[in-house]
Amino acid sequence: MSRPAPEVQAVIELATANFPPLGTEMTDIAEVRAFFAARPRPAVDPLPVAHVTDTDADGVPVRVYDPAAVQDAPVVLFLHGGGFTLCDLDSHDGFCRAMADATGAVVVSVDYRRAPEHPFPAAPEDAYTALLWAAKTYSGRRIAVAGDSAGANLATVLTLLARDRGGPEIAFQALYYPMLDPTRSGASHRENAQGYFLTADHVRWYWRQYLNSEQDAADPYAAPLRRTDLGGLPPAHVVTAGLDPLRDDGEAYAAALTAAGVRVLVRRYEGMFHGFLTMASALPEAAAACESAFTVLRAALHADVPGAVS
Repeated sequence: MSRPAPEVQAVIELATANFPPLGTEMTDIAEVRAFFAARPRPAVDPLPVAHVTDTDADGVPVRVYDPAAVQDAPVVLFLHGGGFTLCDLDSHDGFCRAMADATGAVVVSVDYRRAPEHPFPAAPEDAYTALLWAAKTYSGRRIAVAGDSAGANLATVLTLLARDRGGPEIAFQALYYPMLDPTRSGASHRENAQGYFLTADHVRWYWRQYLNSEQDAADPYAAPLRRTDLGGLPPAHVVTAGLDPLRDDGEAYAAALTAAGVRVLVRRYEGMFHGFLTMASALPEAAAACESAFTVLRAALHADVPGAVS
């Protein structure tokens, strides 16, 4: 099993120190969010994007990043991570700016309702409403969905909802270390249970906030790994991290998509940890991984999708 390099370990330790101990001594959502909001943030000037606008997507708040690079640019609907309970438009602002700049796409970041106040299915329904709005607002443009962690769960669910409800068409899905399995059955949930920022306690706590019942845990719109009919879904890029408890969630889903005939590009970053793509300013390896991920997304939006690899 891979181990983090010293410079990566230093980032893990700093991130862990600035993150609430979910699922152990801290369980109240108000306390958790207050801790999260008060943590120190690096002083980094935001990457300039031509137009950044907060607006309403038929009742769902969104933030639109338009690089104004080309007329009728393609669109990425982005769903932020945070275990369905944390994070917001501001927490992923830098990541969305970088995505818009690198891909030349209009990025629509969705401020979906969070658990536990709004458990499943509030988040996927908000995401689907935002998808319908984007398809209407940017009619005729190619649309991809993307997300990290719990947001990647919502991105996968959007492809299922769009297929099952007759649209709108999604051209591509970019899934960055997705959180997909409430049973936490993959070996990575045990191998990486402690010590690498996201822990097994965190993951268990997140799922408990999001799901109301065992019936929810079996619903493929909450747990996409439970879905057996994955044919006809858009091509995918799945990024995983070797030290992430969720590593096997993403790789199992990639394998299931491949078995269903969906083209999938899979990239595991050994020695990396959950959330590393959003830490590009602190880690050269993360910056390089972001560049690679955005290159794949740009190619899918502007041309064609790379052939499947494993």
